[in-house]
Amino acid sequence: MVRLNLPPYPIKITEKGAKRYIFDFLRRKYVALTPEEWVRQHFVHFLVEHKGYPKGLLANEVELKAGEKRLRCDTLLYTADTHPRMIIEYKAPTIQIQQKTFDQISAYNLLLKVDYLIVSNGLQHHCCRMDYDTQSYTFLEGIPDYEKL
Repeated sequence: MVRLNLPPYPIKITEKGAKRYIFDFLRRKYVALTPEEWVRQHFVHFLVEHKGYPKGLLANEVELKAGEKRLRCDTLLYTADTHPRMIIEYKAPTIQIQQKTFDQISAYNLLLKVDYLIVSNGLQHHCCRMDYDTQSYTFLEGIPDYEKL
């Protein structure tokens, strides 16, 4: 797998037949090791171990329903009273972050109305803070520490 622009962590990988799996410490199980999953696991560890995000307030692969349509958020951060606070969308390192990535995460946010949106391909990370009073958003310099949210 590609070296990412994220701190390393003690990765747990196993093989079953010809397939490789990586341990997801939020879901507490091994999941298929794809390039996007590689980014997700590094990013979630970065949030918990380096940015102070509580592990218990993060969830991976959260399903949303919009009428008959089903959507899937890569990672959600919740408030202590279980309201969605941040949506995080991952792409494989080979996928450039473009407008359609922001369109995708914005579609999720139409349902959730969170305070923060993050997109990452493991090499580039973009975070914006939503301002619903002015119907605007502001891109932040980096990923904020949990205590500064």
